[in-house]
Amino acid sequence: MNSASPDPAHPTVLSLAQLLQEQKPTPPGLIEPGLLPQQGILFVGGEPKVGKSLLVANLALGLAAGIPSAGFAIPAPRRVLVCQFELPLEQFVSRLSLMRPRFATAADQRLWVDTRAAGHLLSAPQGLNHFLAAARAAAAEVIVLDPLYSAHDQDENDTRAMAALCQSLLRLRDASRAALIVVHHVRKSIGREEIGSAFRGSSALHAVGDSYMLLRRPAPELPTVELRFQFRYAAPLASRRLQLDPNTLCFSTAASVPAATPARRKVEPTDITQVFATRDAPLRYNQLREHIMNRTQCSKRTAQIAIHEACQQGVIVPHNGQYRLPLSQP
Repeated sequence: MNSASPDPAHPTVLSLAQLLQEQKPTPPGLIEPGLLPQQGILFVGGEPKVGKSLLVANLALGLAAGIPSAGFAIPAPRRVLVCQFELPLEQFVSRLSLMRPRFATAADQRLWVDTRAAGHLLSAPQGLNHFLAAARAAAAEVIVLDPLYSAHDQDENDTRAMAALCQSLLRLRDASRAALIVVHHVRKSIGREEIGSAFRGSSALHAVGDSYMLLRRPAPELPTVELRFQFRYAAPLASRRLQLDPNTLCFSTAASVPAATPARRKVEPTDITQVFATRDAPLRYNQLREHIMNRTQCSKRTAQIAIHEACQQGVIVPHNGQYRLPLSQP
């Protein structure tokens, strides 16, 4: 007799009607709408100094306090462990103390900081064990890793190496039963419509991430960031803008983002001639490329192709490493 025969009281082959009857309601996410599911993985990325760590600290305090933060709903307070690798501990605590009045004392007993995170690598068994021990000590429901590149020593251009690192992230999530918020940097040149694919090692990250949030600064002189989203199992949220209060380091909802315009597929010759319309002097290659990208919101590659084609068509003329209109004087 087969001792492993199925128990007739608990059948393993079920009809759709039985499955629907037994299905439990989907629990609310930790950050709504849909940004961080239960035991999910959220990747947060953007250019250097755009405010990724500040925004994640805002979210960590909001999660610990159970209070809406940075324009996102927090359905319930959670125990949060922050593992940050960039700032000295004193400076990080000073940053949190500036944000803290927004949440009063509600986060004080549920926000935890791993003061020995630096130097431990997720990609090594000892490092993974360290983060698991810290998560257990904090009874963490959410773990923040800021930034990911300080927690590993893998080649981010090597798909197999990044896949192994992602397995470490999954082991950390599964063993701790916590959700992860991972701050990660993006590639140097990304298109306007890229989100999840903008992250370094994106082909491996797509296998483990549940949601991706990309920050960009619409204007360098303004304390405003635009957030764009991509979800693995759902339609993305509409873009939104947040404004940073420099005194409290807290983000709040800013003016709504204008409706997105269709992506430009090609740079027209008139786009290039208009770059020179208000300029008497020639432009170097990098200058011209940057002006084209800003004017048309195209990628670097598209701008490079446009310059090459414009030269072939006689729209612009190269001269001594610079570019000008045909009728302009060198």
